[in-house]
Amino acid sequence: MAEIGIFVGTVYGNALLVAEEAQTQLQEAGHQATLFEAPGLSDWHRYLDKIVLIVTSTTGQGDLPDSIVPLFQGIKDKLGHLPQLRYGIIALGDSSYDCFCGAGKQFDMLLQEQGAKRLEEVLTIDASEYPEPEVISQPWVERWSALL
Repeated sequence: MAEIGIFVGTVYGNALLVAEEAQTQLQEAGHQATLFEAPGLSDWHRYLDKIVLIVTSTTGQGDLPDSIVPLFQGIKDKLGHLPQLRYGIIALGDSSYDCFCGAGKQFDMLLQEQGAKRLEEVLTIDASEYPEPEVISQPWVERWSALL
């Protein structure tokens, strides 16, 4: 089965909860899934020819959580073309803000620019509608897992 790195950007813990649930689901499906709560570029390097799942909340006006900013900047500044990387993104946000799920969308744009292959549409979860985001993420993770 697949080797998956799960990279988390969280402030209040909801994205981490979703990532932990995804890790359990992926492992139960037979995949090897490793979670990185404070991910760095060295963690990312291990998955350049594998699969990554980014689970991130959004802060402020569409900003990345502090815990994942160094990874994002490292990818942007130090890596180039990533054609062998396959990925998925679960973005958490609040639709009452103009930049709904902006952090996940930024990651998607960056990886698309670098030639990585998205395996499934970005999942956006609205905190104002779904106080338990893992309920929404579970079916998506199941579909995404089947594509690996």
